[in-house]
Amino acid sequence: MKFVFDNNMPIYIQLVEQLKKQIIAGIIPPGSRLPSVRDLAAMTKVNPNTMQKALTYLEELKLIYTERTNGKFVTNDKKLLDKFKEKYAIELLKEYFTNMQSIGLDKKDAIKYINNMEDLK
Repeated sequence: MKFVFDNNMPIYIQLVEQLKKQIIAGIIPPGSRLPSVRDLAAMTKVNPNTMQKALTYLEELKLIYTERTNGKFVTNDKKLLDKFKEKYAIELLKEYFTNMQSIGLDKKDAIKYINNMEDLK
């Protein structure tokens, strides 16, 4: 797990977002057991309390769950994962169209670029 942090946002929020991306992308597969809080904190070079805060938030989102004495696991709820993936895709599209608009391209022109991606390589 490679994490890059920005000093302008709380670390735990960044951890939530990066772990959420890895979960919805399947990099951390559904049903898989997560490393311990201490191991995750060591891997990401953050304080264990910060990692615990991020994991608690992911649990509130129902993306992970805790099995007493067995650890934390990624949800197997495909509908929930698909919902998060769709929401994230929409956020990325909005950002894309906003950026394209900032350089003078309307939505129709921006879509042309998407459709012609193969030609742009």
